[in-house]
Amino acid sequence: MKEYDEKHIKNIALIGAPKSGKTTLAETMLYEAGLINRRGKVEEHTTVSDYHEIEHEREGSVYATALHTEWRNYKINIIDTPGYDDFIGEIVSSLKIADTSVMLINAQNGVEVGTDIIWNYVEDFKKPLIFAINQLDHVNADFNSSYMSLASQFGSGVIRMQYPLNQGEGFNKIIDLLKMKMYVFGPEGGKPEKLPIPKEEEERANELHNELVEKAAENDDTLMELYFDKGTLDENEMREGLKKGMLSHEVFPVFCLSGLNDMGSGRLMGFIDNVAPSPVDLWPEKDVNGDEVKCDPKGPEVLFIFKTIFEQNLGKLSFFKVMSGEVKQGDILVNHQTGDSEHLNQLFIMDGKKRTPVEKLSAGDIGATLKLKSADTNHTLHLKNIDIEIDPIHYPDSRIRTAIIALTKSDDEKLGEALKKIQAEDPTVEIDYSKELRQLIISCQGALQLNLVKWSLENVHGLKVEYVKPRIPYRETIRKNAETTYRHKKQSGGSGQFGEVSMKIEPWYEGMPDPQGLSIRGRELIDLDWGGKLEYINCVVGGAIDTRFLPAILKGVVEKLEQGPLTGSYVRDVRVIVFDGKMHPVDSNEISFKLAGLNAFKENFLNASPQLMEPINELEVIVPEDYMGDVMTDLQSRRSIIMGIDSKGKYQVIKSKTPLAELDKYSTTLRSITHGRATFNTKFSEYAIVPGDIMDQLIKEYREEEAV
Repeated sequence: MKEYDEKHIKNIALIGAPKSGKTTLAETMLYEAGLINRRGKVEEHTTVSDYHEIEHEREGSVYATALHTEWRNYKINIIDTPGYDDFIGEIVSSLKIADTSVMLINAQNGVEVGTDIIWNYVEDFKKPLIFAINQLDHVNADFNSSYMSLASQFGSGVIRMQYPLNQGEGFNKIIDLLKMKMYVFGPEGGKPEKLPIPKEEEERANELHNELVEKAAENDDTLMELYFDKGTLDENEMREGLKKGMLSHEVFPVFCLSGLNDMGSGRLMGFIDNVAPSPVDLWPEKDVNGDEVKCDPKGPEVLFIFKTIFEQNLGKLSFFKVMSGEVKQGDILVNHQTGDSEHLNQLFIMDGKKRTPVEKLSAGDIGATLKLKSADTNHTLHLKNIDIEIDPIHYPDSRIRTAIIALTKSDDEKLGEALKKIQAEDPTVEIDYSKELRQLIISCQGALQLNLVKWSLENVHGLKVEYVKPRIPYRETIRKNAETTYRHKKQSGGSGQFGEVSMKIEPWYEGMPDPQGLSIRGRELIDLDWGGKLEYINCVVGGAIDTRFLPAILKGVVEKLEQGPLTGSYVRDVRVIVFDGKMHPVDSNEISFKLAGLNAFKENFLNASPQLMEPINELEVIVPEDYMGDVMTDLQSRRSIIMGIDSKGKYQVIKSKTPLAELDKYSTTLRSITHGRATFNTKFSEYAIVPGDIMDQLIKEYREEEAV
């Protein structure tokens, strides 16, 4: 394979909403460059990308797939990404290592919810972006509407490089506004015939060409002066201006495509070669300290692992970008995160599942290696004598959760190991055994991702599993004061157990006054791990309880706080005052006072107007206006409080506060009622009082469960 320096490598991510044609375009780009002899089809399961079994079942991308092509002395590394935001982790990791993103727009739909979501991440990285309006051969294609939706949503930086002359059925002509030529494609697409622009289109083409010239000139003072002097710019000057505008994230060129019929893909690839920046053109990568890591093949050897997969019969496959230096087969590097030495026995260029061995890769290039000892996604590998950690990929918080169980008890340990591998492949899958809920909880981006996890467990790891409804982390507290004396007494021959505790409990709040009529001998204010406070006050006088037993009483109280009297949930925001008690000279011991403290607290709690509290989440739903009514109705059925409604382009943003208990399976419901055209984000907001009827039902269910 030909070797390319850092100036002749272009790293692009193909991004866009579902069904915008990313995988088909990737296949066409490989075909155009002569790297494959026949273009595969998604529906026939023959594409280089989308090679996993689950992708064949779904007929759509689930994983980000690394490919490469070579076009006119440039190497273009391509990352073909999924469209659904359930798989946003795959998209974010691709944006991290890409130098330019190509966002495909379905010419039938224009800007979609998926487009918007992905744009937000592109904005975070501030890297160059090209729009490609695809599927212009579709009967319902509408280039102008799609372009206007882009301009409306993303601003004046969106600029036409081309427009179609005959979109829809029979589409085969594109007016190119940079070269001022008409491209006419044959029935099989491929290389077009370049013809003069028809006379009837000259006026429009000249007007749009001038807009493009002005946009190119805006980004450089020298070009602006040239423009004022000459009244125009030549093609090379325009390229220079467009490149600077793309680098400053102020120019977003728009191209025309039919990826399926191979029309416009060669022109797009040429623009990527000539204008899109190489890794060395971008601002240097940053390490965690904010220091620059320059893309220099003569610099220190630094690799960043952006993706990990486990292949049957191969083991762990690690994908990396060379951030600095030149990596060679056989190199030994240090894993910054673990300190382990990693031996790079093999280096590959990946094209889907095809591995092409290479001897070395230079700064800016993308490759893969097998069976690293401890390296995972987000790890940095470097030479032994340097200390660099690349700023990691920052993944979004999860949006939905469920509990999971192995149907065969003996598979519990295997389930844990399998989930660790799945999490290593996709860090947006969060795995946590909740001591509070006594459940293994999986948190994900959406129902599709949960389905993928289950599919992988069953089909790859051979485990039968079931998702069950996750318990809700309720909190218990009190609304008034209560006081009691509890005596623990047990005699069974020999020494017995005796402890008597007089205790008062109160609702705790910040700045509350000291208890009246009692002498405070000691106090602790404890920050509870699950939120809220416990204040423990010793008001015992006259030695009624020896001070050595007071920690045991507190231990009993804390034990009951961890499994509250109402529903077994954590208790928070309580003041406990121990003011009297009795001891026995022989039978009193720590266990006696622990049990006395626990039961005194329990009795008091049930007499102190106990209250159940539930977690409330901030929920933001982005939905087309046509589905507003259905979404609002569903939210109201979930006890949501609507906090406001904003507009975002042609979408409405509904903001609400919704109980976590009502968000079970919300991802599936929202996808169903909006036909997949809405999305949502959610995060914890606060705890709020559970309505009385629901609290009574929850207490009843808990007592029935405990009685079994």
